[in-house]
Amino acid sequence: MVFNSLQFLVFFGIITSAYFLIQPKFRWFLLLAASCYFYMAFVPMYLGILGFTIVIDYFAGIYLERFQGLQKKLFLAVSLAANVGVLAIFKYYHFIDQNIVWLSEQLGTHVQLPVLEMILPIGLSFHTFQAMSYTIEVYRGHQKAERNFGIYSLYVMFYPQLVAGPIERPQNLLHQFYELHSWDWNRVKSGLLQMASGIFKKVVIADRLALLVDSTYTNIPNQSSAALALASVFYSFQIYCDFSGYSDVAIGAARVMGFKLMDNFNAPYFAKSLPEFWRRWHISLSTWFKDYVYFSLGGNRVSIPKWYLNIMVVFVLSGIWHGASWNFVIWGALHGLFQVIGLSLNRVFPSLAAEAQKQVWVQWAYRLLTFVLVTLAWVFFRLKHFSEVKQFFQTLFMGKTVGLPFALNFNEIVLSICLIISLCWWEYRQRIVGKTQTWPFLFQFSLLALAIYFLGVFSLKQFIYFQF
Repeated sequence: MVFNSLQFLVFFGIITSAYFLIQPKFRWFLLLAASCYFYMAFVPMYLGILGFTIVIDYFAGIYLERFQGLQKKLFLAVSLAANVGVLAIFKYYHFIDQNIVWLSEQLGTHVQLPVLEMILPIGLSFHTFQAMSYTIEVYRGHQKAERNFGIYSLYVMFYPQLVAGPIERPQNLLHQFYELHSWDWNRVKSGLLQMASGIFKKVVIADRLALLVDSTYTNIPNQSSAALALASVFYSFQIYCDFSGYSDVAIGAARVMGFKLMDNFNAPYFAKSLPEFWRRWHISLSTWFKDYVYFSLGGNRVSIPKWYLNIMVVFVLSGIWHGASWNFVIWGALHGLFQVIGLSLNRVFPSLAAEAQKQVWVQWAYRLLTFVLVTLAWVFFRLKHFSEVKQFFQTLFMGKTVGLPFALNFNEIVLSICLIISLCWWEYRQRIVGKTQTWPFLFQFSLLALAIYFLGVFSLKQFIYFQF
């Protein structure tokens, strides 16, 4: 059941209405049952896999609070091993097997792991990281262990953010399941507007851009340099509108019922540097790696070489988290390398960088440079084979200069560009300048609904991040 479907809108309407109609003490059970149904709508067996780690982490949390010393570390290790193990088996088993086969063949032999036919559960990376944050926070003493098994299960399975985040922390979400959420029309309006905005981003912008991106990237030899450059820019906005659209629907749906989820995007393409980009892009994941990996490695409180190594480790792991393929590893490594180069330049020319930032035109130049670097890195995210990447850059820099993208009419290109400009204007006004919109709710909601109806691409295309 995807957010950009009539099935979900009916589901959301029924569950939300029931949530406010039934007695508060039964609401958590309604949400848990709804979350189970929502997840089983993809593949029913997914629920069993998720249930396995829920049981382990629930008891691990209790024992982490009960014991100290070596026993406490042992229970944390069991919990983390179970979560990482499930993720490794279902997401990385075939990738590990492929690399073992390749390496063994280079050594003149043939070694292969047993063949396992498995389906990657939807959103496994997301709820695995959310579950791990719970046991880590209990271990650190920042969160009390949850005794109610149903409430803990709901923390992992809360349907709005179950399959693609935001990746929540127990301190923010767990206590909200015990709070009384009354009907608040202003909060409901805000949530519905954010949901409509997210669906607009998905079906009007992202899925429309996908038409051009897919037709261009699957026919790279027939493209011009201009066509590939335009398709790459479009892909940057496709993946942004796709994922931030999902986050908007998730956050908005939760807000309608009274739950506050963390913000996941903050106008990332207006960032003036790569570090700022990662403070604005997929915030729940960036902060997860910062809190649980980067700081654990020592952060920047170490020698310069070790600091740079910590950065590279975090970004390579981030790439692996996104997908079981070398193109994701390279994508993460590229972002780590960009970070290290930027930090090195700032250390060599500290005053120059500070003075330059004071000039408006330099700030916009930095924004453009950051966007170009992010867009070039997205190429490795989109193309999974090295031969495709090589062909892409050869065509981009050495192919014919002009020509429209393959198999797409000029009107679609113009409409797509207009949608991107409108999105950028809106985000700059709202997120960068800080001017809030004062249009009446009914006008804004109706405008979004009409745009979705008349401009939407209703292909029921799954969200890009559902694979992670």
